[in-house]
Amino acid sequence: MGESFNPQRFAGQTAIITGAGSGIGKAAALRLAQEGANVALFDLLNDRTSETEQEVNAIRSGAARAFDVDVSDPARMEKAVLETAELFGGIDIVFANAGINGVVAPIEDLKIEEWRRTLATNLDGTFLTVKYAVPHLKKQGGGSVIITSSINGNRRFTSFGMSAYSTTKAGQVAFAKMASLELAKFKIRVNVICPGAISTNIDESTEKTDGLKEIIIPIKFPEGSQPLANGPGQPEHVADLVAFLASDESRHITGAQIVIDGAESLLS
Repeated sequence: MGESFNPQRFAGQTAIITGAGSGIGKAAALRLAQEGANVALFDLLNDRTSETEQEVNAIRSGAARAFDVDVSDPARMEKAVLETAELFGGIDIVFANAGINGVVAPIEDLKIEEWRRTLATNLDGTFLTVKYAVPHLKKQGGGSVIITSSINGNRRFTSFGMSAYSTTKAGQVAFAKMASLELAKFKIRVNVICPGAISTNIDESTEKTDGLKEIIIPIKFPEGSQPLANGPGQPEHVADLVAFLASDESRHITGAQIVIDGAESLLS
């Protein structure tokens, strides 16, 4: 994390964060709360999400509320966004971060249901998050939307078996750029971030099939795959970027696609 925080940076502002129970979402929630924001934690309600809610409220009592949300479910998303606006008095920042790796398999082995589940969570979830938040952002007179994509599907195509995931990540970039232009006149900024390998729990949502060994082209990096570091990035690294894009410091940045991967995608 950054060495110092400005507790007034987001004072009076409210952020929706999807996939907030762990990893990048949790780190962003803690960071924004430390700098004065109220945070609505959208995730499937479980021990992790409850712990995140408690940790944020330990920073500032009443700053966080967890919502039991499946981002691919329109009714639950619409309800949670409306409740957030009513609870905190508006919405200023939207971090569409929820995502799954889904089933990792050769194209010929990937079931249509598995393909659709990855698209529903990653693409439908991003669309619904932005769709239902936009009227509230307009009411506030503007705001910042940040979407978590990936280097996969945009700068790197060697994650074998991840055709569904990579397709969603490319789609998120296109959606962000379309939205940034459409919403610019309403002073709503939309930017997309493309992390490389980050230490999170996303691998828990991954199911690999036996057929992978038939399609993998071996690629070895004896000195590691992230030239800037000795291992994966940390969620806090991404949270720093999210805080910047949510703040007035990035007020003239919209439609940007920002890679945060320690030069990983340049190597691979």
